[in-house]
Amino acid sequence: MSDIPSSVAFAAEDVAADWGVLSDLPGNPLMWVLIISELLVFGALLLGFAVARLLHPAMFQTGQASLNVALAGVNTLVLITSGYCAARAVQVRSAGAEKGVRLSRPWLLAAMGLGGCFLAIKAVEYADKAAHGWGIETNTFFTLFYLLTGFHAMHVVAGIIVLGIVAWKNTVDNLETGAAFWHMIDLVWLLLFPLVYLLR
Repeated sequence: MSDIPSSVAFAAEDVAADWGVLSDLPGNPLMWVLIISELLVFGALLLGFAVARLLHPAMFQTGQASLNVALAGVNTLVLITSGYCAARAVQVRSAGAEKGVRLSRPWLLAAMGLGGCFLAIKAVEYADKAAHGWGIETNTFFTLFYLLTGFHAMHVVAGIIVLGIVAWKNTVDNLETGAAFWHMIDLVWLLLFPLVYLLR
């Protein structure tokens, strides 16, 4: 019977080793598989946006001129700050089991709240576009604009849910997993913001 725990531990080590380089990353390796796949999808959408802009420069210049760069800039600061809060939650969690949980939860709640703020600002932006009659079927620019920003907003919603679960099931591994997903959302926006709103 004494051999069972060691064999189970050995099997667990084999499973962990099967993830290769992903095993060395913080959090659950499955989350990194998801993150990589999501980055590939966003990369394809961003590439499509760049190619479409080359094919329809006048349309995209007019469309980009209608965007509220200041509002998107505020949203960028909001999302970066939320990423900092998520990182701080992971950092303070290492203070110990009980104390770490107590210290990390306020940072997670702050990250979630800022994520909600991001979505509220995005809703204001969408409402403004709707008031001007610019919808997803207006032209190629707005189709891609809504696909990119809307798909990203859906990930923000998912990220808030993930952080909520992590705040409830508060372990170091869970925190690192949730924070990794949230940082992916930050990274995508930092690529999306200049391409969609700034570059002409």
